[in-house]
Amino acid sequence: MAGIGHARNTDPQIGDWLNAIDPTGRDDAAKANIREARRSYDRANKLPAKLAEDLSRLTSLAQGVWASARKADNFAEFAPTLTEILNLKREEAACLQQDGGDLYDALLDGFEPGMSTENLTNILGKLRPALVALRGKIENSSFQPKPLTGRFDEAKQMEMARRLATVFNYDWDAGRMDRSVHPFSSGYRSDSRVTTRVNPENVFDCLYSAIHEVGHANYENGRDPAMDRTPAGGHASMGIHESQSRMLENQIGRSRAFMDWLYPQMVDVFGDIGVDGPDELFAVVNRVESGFIRTESDEVHYNLHVLMRFDLEQQLISGDLEVADLEEAWNDRFFADFGRKIDRASNGVLQDIHWAVGLFGYFPTYSLGNMYAAELFAAMGKTLPDRDHCIARGELSPLSNWLEDNIHRKGNVYPARDLMRQACGKEADEHALVEYLNQKFGGLYGF
Repeated sequence: MAGIGHARNTDPQIGDWLNAIDPTGRDDAAKANIREARRSYDRANKLPAKLAEDLSRLTSLAQGVWASARKADNFAEFAPTLTEILNLKREEAACLQQDGGDLYDALLDGFEPGMSTENLTNILGKLRPALVALRGKIENSSFQPKPLTGRFDEAKQMEMARRLATVFNYDWDAGRMDRSVHPFSSGYRSDSRVTTRVNPENVFDCLYSAIHEVGHANYENGRDPAMDRTPAGGHASMGIHESQSRMLENQIGRSRAFMDWLYPQMVDVFGDIGVDGPDELFAVVNRVESGFIRTESDEVHYNLHVLMRFDLEQQLISGDLEVADLEEAWNDRFFADFGRKIDRASNGVLQDIHWAVGLFGYFPTYSLGNMYAAELFAAMGKTLPDRDHCIARGELSPLSNWLEDNIHRKGNVYPARDLMRQACGKEADEHALVEYLNQKFGGLYGF
């Protein structure tokens, strides 16, 4: 199937059509369609058909190998397959590489067009020491919130998740919510569906996974219907997509203001939750604890997880790090950033499926999404002075409308960098995220 797709995507007639188009006088959406069609055609033509087929075949098989190795906590079982994937990804990067460009740039461009490894390394490199310093202050604080304990009925968790989806303006006429082992969002504008998972001993995993996936779905459902099924109607980048889910989940969903709405709702659904009011719920929801798993981490540790993966996969692609040395490199870096020793491979190098399916260059878009979210939330506050009062009342339509106007309806008409300039008046960097995290956790932990 990959071979058939490659043949169609590289059909010379597409090039003839593109060459025949005169973009003069066309609107921004039409120009974006031309730009993205040309980009897709040019990238496809740089890849040999056999490479596309080999990558598809190997990464399909690799998922089962990874799952087996993860279950056995045995990285050596997966290492030979990962080595094959890495060799093919290096070959792919070499084919896509711009003259004199970085190999990693070519892979990153598939997820975050226009972003260079150099620029990204500069931004994320400044983020890491700020996060490590913040983590240290929190660990030394005399105030440490207690975790939420007890068991929460699975059916009631789904009821609460659906209430959250509704208050975050999820369009139930355009989608549905179901349970899955790993939460995800799928579909396209008028049919965008979400899932969440339930754990009787971790209700927040269900609730915040639901909010996160609703953020993705709202981005899909909020696109301009006039651009349906066109390149201009797509998403600007994976970082922009992630910003929509992370903002709903963190800046809004974990804010002190939102606890005024969430606390009585949770009591209504679950009864006594063992938390004494919105203030205490805010502390419990934002409890910081160093953990092994990226997807379960708090806001302070999440980006440290991502930055570690970003650095390691750059070294893998460049050849500075080989698969045989990856597990040791992972464990050493984790101890340096988190102060804990990895106890088993499933809590370390085997926890994510991304490399097994060939997604090199994807991880940094998570941190970009967090930075974009912080910038957008700050810009939103300047134009919506009653933003926090709306959040406290659970009246989120003004916030949703702002996101639709500034992000959703613009689709992929403008590259991510230009889209952020339009919405925020500046390019995104690490400053807004660092300021947001320091203010939030400094206030909570008393420093």
